[in-house]
Amino acid sequence: MSAHTNGIGDVPILVKREIEARALAPVYRAIVRELGEERARAILSEAVRELAIAEGAAFADRVDGQTSMRTFIDIQDLWTADNALTHDVLTADDEHYDYKVTHCAYADMYERLGLRDLGTILSCQRDYEFIEGYDDDIVLDRSPSIMMGNDHCLFRYRLRSDDGDAESTTEAD
Repeated sequence: MSAHTNGIGDVPILVKREIEARALAPVYRAIVRELGEERARAILSEAVRELAIAEGAAFADRVDGQTSMRTFIDIQDLWTADNALTHDVLTADDEHYDYKVTHCAYADMYERLGLRDLGTILSCQRDYEFIEGYDDDIVLDRSPSIMMGNDHCLFRYRLRSDDGDAESTTEAD
């Protein structure tokens, strides 16, 4: 097991996502049979949303609620452990955290499991919801992801400005 664990169950995040996907896939398929695909995706999405917000809050508790952009940046190696992401950090300061992902082992894993169509729900949507639970003063703007067919993911985390909006950016992909 990797030394990079999330402290919640001591399982690397990539492994945790695979365990979750293997457990949720048959449940999802059963819901599809009963209620149809649209309703099943909505149910799965809501369940993952609740889980991601709670997970973000649990990580915030690890820093006694003293979250910041810096504390968020400090935990990023948990998502990249075991070569889970190939990425280039573009900006990392007290108000911004931007990085470009060019390879995603999460997408590879969902593909290998035959669950690529659920990967956006099981992983990509969590990016927004985790940060909501972690620190609602930090907002994310992300390009379409590798999981959605893009050749990269561009993550742009910003501190919410005093008027409640995230700082805008003019940098190009």
